[in-house]
Amino acid sequence: MNTPLIPSASRRDFLSRSAQAAAAGLLGSAFGASSPATSETLVQQLYGSMDEAQRKALCFAWSDPRRLKVDNNWHITPQKIRDVLKPDQQDLVRQIFDKLHSDEYKSEVWRQFDQDNKGDGGFGSASIAIFGQPGTNQFEFVLTGRHCTRRCDGDSEKGAAFGGPIFYGHAAQGFNEKPTHPGNAYWYQAQRANEVFQALDGKQRETALLGESRDEDGSDTVKLSGKIKGLEGISVGDLSADQKDLVKKVLADLLKPFRQSEREESMKYIEAGGFDNLHMAFFKNQDVGKDGVWDVWQIEGPNMVWFFRGDPHVHCWAHIREPKGV
Repeated sequence: MNTPLIPSASRRDFLSRSAQAAAAGLLGSAFGASSPATSETLVQQLYGSMDEAQRKALCFAWSDPRRLKVDNNWHITPQKIRDVLKPDQQDLVRQIFDKLHSDEYKSEVWRQFDQDNKGDGGFGSASIAIFGQPGTNQFEFVLTGRHCTRRCDGDSEKGAAFGGPIFYGHAAQGFNEKPTHPGNAYWYQAQRANEVFQALDGKQRETALLGESRDEDGSDTVKLSGKIKGLEGISVGDLSADQKDLVKKVLADLLKPFRQSEREESMKYIEAGGFDNLHMAFFKNQDVGKDGVWDVWQIEGPNMVWFFRGDPHVHCWAHIREPKGV
């Protein structure tokens, strides 16, 4: 005798629960009840909201040379976001930029950006570009303006912290800042670096303290040398254990304004390049106020450069990559 194919009670319950779960999943997706948004997912959302004219103005091939350019005051596209993006799209750009930074420091990052771009109309004066196809494994978003080059790439640019070289800076109280740089969002970084100098003995200071720093020259400012020897300043490998520990702590503090994933990736690449291969240099000829607190300094290794120029106000250039052969 054939039994009709009627689901048992347990099977009916299973099918019912499955249908409910699927519906809940669809509703959750529709109302945003999914994983928290990241800068990368917001870039994808921004890209999806663009019309043909906006994409033509702001979206380019992955191979475009502007993708990895960095400078202290520039616009990656001539169109400012206030002129090409709708208000809700501008808000997405704000969220993308916001989520690139740590909760601890983002208020200071915004204060700097708003102050430095106030004369040009604030955040709307920034410019953006998107390279490649968001949502794939090859895309990059870049935001530029005065004292700002920031990137978001979902690790598309393989082996590069921050998606490539970045720039940040601040002119807190005018172009020529006072020796203590009052109100500067990033001066704390120089104060921490100067703690390393103070921890050096006389001979070490002679090695670490040089005359003139490197020039600022766009992307060439942070061109990586690949060298282990012959870099400027004192080798971290020649420092004592406690001095090395202090340098590590300073590096961690330099990274504090940025999101956790970038901090972790940066430290991973720095350590892979050999912590003892880093060199630290201070430059006496650019000492604002001649107070012996060195406004200009750098940390450089074969696969990283962190160049801080505090004369006449703060400019900072950073570039960290996975060492070759790793």
